[in-house]
Amino acid sequence: MLGLYADIYRRHRLKELGQIISVSGLGVIVLFFAFILDDQISNYKNYYASILVLFLSHFFFTFLFRIILTSQTVKRVHSGKIGFKTLILGGNDRALAMYEEILHLKKSPGFKFIGFVKVNGVDNVLEKHLPKLGAYSDLSNIVMKNQIREVIIALESSDHKKIGEILNQLEGLDVRLKIVPDMYDIMSGSVRMTSIFGLPLIQVNRSIMPQWQFTLKRLMDFSFSTLAILLLSPAYILIAVLVKLSSPGTIFFKQQRIGLHGKPFTIYKYRTMVENAEAKGPQLSSSNDSRITKLGKFLRKTRLDEFPQFFNVIKGDMALVGPRPERQHYIDLIMEQAPHYRHLQKVRPGITSWGQVKYGYAENVEQMIQRLKYDVIYIENMSLSVDFKILFYTILTVLKGDGK
Repeated sequence: MLGLYADIYRRHRLKELGQIISVSGLGVIVLFFAFILDDQISNYKNYYASILVLFLSHFFFTFLFRIILTSQTVKRVHSGKIGFKTLILGGNDRALAMYEEILHLKKSPGFKFIGFVKVNGVDNVLEKHLPKLGAYSDLSNIVMKNQIREVIIALESSDHKKIGEILNQLEGLDVRLKIVPDMYDIMSGSVRMTSIFGLPLIQVNRSIMPQWQFTLKRLMDFSFSTLAILLLSPAYILIAVLVKLSSPGTIFFKQQRIGLHGKPFTIYKYRTMVENAEAKGPQLSSSNDSRITKLGKFLRKTRLDEFPQFFNVIKGDMALVGPRPERQHYIDLIMEQAPHYRHLQKVRPGITSWGQVKYGYAENVEQMIQRLKYDVIYIENMSLSVDFKILFYTILTVLKGDGK
């Protein structure tokens, strides 16, 4: 739950110690109340002794073997036996100075430089030392083709406006981003600095929530969806019968949407439109859409048409709360005007979202882009407490039936 088995080649001993103390403490408390606590005891000192012995045993056997493995891994990284393919963005003097400083470090930080990419099309200082791998506009393909794991951005202050474009291109790729800072970055204190054996680099933190919250969010999604399906089974049957009687056609509507990391999946809904409503191609619905059935208008206002998506949540395609998934056709149209849409694919799409609560269904691409800002803000402030708030207001929308 805490991510102790993730990214095993980038762990360090001090972090290992802190995490094992936390895990052992939590584990011992659970074991104590589950197996040791008893109403009948002669002396409470026995409790303290039991907790101490249990904690020391738990900590020792867990930490011992992990610290051996971590120490061996760190040693191999420092000796250069383990390295991460690294790309430098920028070919200027700053990039060259950073490259040479890393090469002269006594202990390798793990960077295995394989090339660089020019950003402004002018700087070629680094070309004498590393191969140029391609054009800046093709950055994402360069990263995937060369299996890059680390990207170091070494730009002049005048080129900083391009960092946003770089982040958009690399969104969804399994790479770590670091930035060579200038004095303004250091003095402003607006970013968290990390020192890699004497070389200061800005670590771009792309994690949204702590790993334990992601794990707990997934457990809650699965448990709540399973419970909802069981408790709402009479409603499922009733809505299915009403949909079948309301108009000719199938009960459920199935469509391919794009989910986590751009992976397509099939979404399920109760059918709210006439059969073959998109025979002429993809079309967004509107408030006065003649394709929507009378029952469909009610289902949309109350969000009851989304109930079958609890099965999507159980399958792992969706979450209870997250940005609403779109079709690739509309994603392409959105990306032409708002390339930061790619950030939404960092998380599982949801049955409901802040954009859905605040804005409702979008009737055109412009409205989809306006709704997008709410989903981006949600991702940047993602937490379990925010999810509970969104779920609360979604339930109010269902009960009041005033959804757009």
